Amino acid sequence: MKDKLIVFWQSHSETIITLGYKVVLALAILVASALIARSVKKAIKNSKSPLKKVDETLLPLLSSIAGYLVYIIAGLFILDIFGVNTASLIALMGAAGLAIGLALKNTLSNIAAGIMLLILRPFKIGDFVDASGTLGTVNEINLFTTIFKTTDGLYIVSPNGKVWGGNIKNFTRNGKRRMDIVVGISYADSIDVGLNVLKELAASESRLLAEPAPKVMVTSIGESAVNIQLRAWAVNGDYWQTVWDLNKRVKEAIEGAGLSIPFPQRTLHISESMASAITVSKET
Repeated sequence: MKDKLIVFWQSHSETIITLGYKVVLALAILVASALIARSVKKAIKNSKSPLKKVDETLLPLLSSIAGYLVYIIAGLFILDIFGVNTASLIALMGAAGLAIGLALKNTLSNIAAGIMLLILRPFKIGDFVDASGTLGTVNEINLFTTIFKTTDGLYIVSPNGKVWGGNIKNFTRNGKRRMDIVVGISYADSIDVGLNVLKELAASESRLLAEPAPKVMVTSIGESAVNIQLRAWAVNGDYWQTVWDLNKRVKEAIEGAGLSIPFPQRTLHISESMASAITVSKET
């Protein structure tokens, strides 16, 4: 056995050494490419890098593309080391790309949708949106998926195709939002008094914007109440806390003005014939 190994080594030692050298060199290139890719991605995401002026929505995509390019270049170097004709390989990959594209059409559609999201920019990192039923803050947009964080702290990954294929409602883009504070007052109460209560409430709330100016109105005549409304605007950062505070204050102010907030009620009218029928039924 030992003699066979010696003969094999003497016959193929040069080939083994050359192959070993190539394998070691290929491994070194892989390690180096991994380190370079990580450094490049970190440099792009680093806020102190020259790319800090680029919209942060694009940074994850640029980071991913840069990492893939480093690995592709490293792969071409490794193939060249082993004597593979890269020109013919690229042509072969192009021919195979069509078949792969057909097999992965959903994945490719997600990539196309991701590019459209980044070009048309219906939202950016940090926006609070409703994207095809997913309600949350945008954390990241990459080639395949968009990552959201919901108000209750859930981590949601949604395919770009689904996000782009539906309605996108951006609550952050305009910088301000309108609130509608509705309260019902009794039919016996004065509507003018109720509207004045809402006006005074709006005037005393500093977080409401002066433009557009707050408005008060009668919105509907309900079955049990006359519904009056305060319609006002606030900046995004103050919106929810202002809504919560006003809902509390409006009840206190309405009751403090001597008005009542009625419960749903029904008035039942019984005719004489119906009353007689009920009496007979009880007697029997």
